[in-house]
Amino acid sequence: MYTARNSKREISDNMAQFSWWKRTCAAILFVGLAIISPAQTLTTLANFNGTNGANPQGGPLVQGTDGNFYGTTSSGGTMGKGTIFKITTAGTLTTLYSFSGGTDGGQPHAGLIQATDGNFYGTTLGGAEDAGTIFKITPGGTLTTLYSFSGKDGATPDAGLAQGTDGNFYGTTLGGGNSSSGTVFKITPGGALTTLYSFTGGGTVKTLKLG
Repeated sequence: MYTARNSKREISDNMAQFSWWKRTCAAILFVGLAIISPAQTLTTLANFNGTNGANPQGGPLVQGTDGNFYGTTSSGGTMGKGTIFKITTAGTLTTLYSFSGGTDGGQPHAGLIQATDGNFYGTTLGGAEDAGTIFKITPGGTLTTLYSFSGKDGATPDAGLAQGTDGNFYGTTLGGGNSSSGTVFKITPGGALTTLYSFTGGGTVKTLKLG
């Protein structure tokens, strides 16, 4: 007679077999991955010592069209206000620029992007109004401050930039704007800035149309 007890026993036996097969397949998969996965080797390319920069917290490096990598440090350098550097794949590090903390800004908290014109663009804190800057730097190390925030137009551009298909750059500020709660902005390669939106600090979500 097919009873509920027999049914439970069959289900239990089937589950035990299924569990055994799962463990077996998992073991085979693990062994297979262990065989085909190459060993990972870490190579330290360069060490920051303060003079050549310190605290590279600006996110991932960007590889330039020349094959080298470019990035920022938030402190260190000649004036202790951060640097922009280039490093080759072999580990040769070159300090392209040391921020002074003056009108050129300082303490960049974000990385760089290489634009279609071949130059690199980024943001810093500080600047003429002590509210942050947007800069351009050539692969050779010539830096141009494109814009200095004043507070009303935004302040503390703590993130990096993105280049749109229209050739302009887009980004955000952590503070400033109409309600001192941050902004979204657009800036041309020539340095003309437009505040696209000022956050209110409230919970209302609005759609922002770019372009």
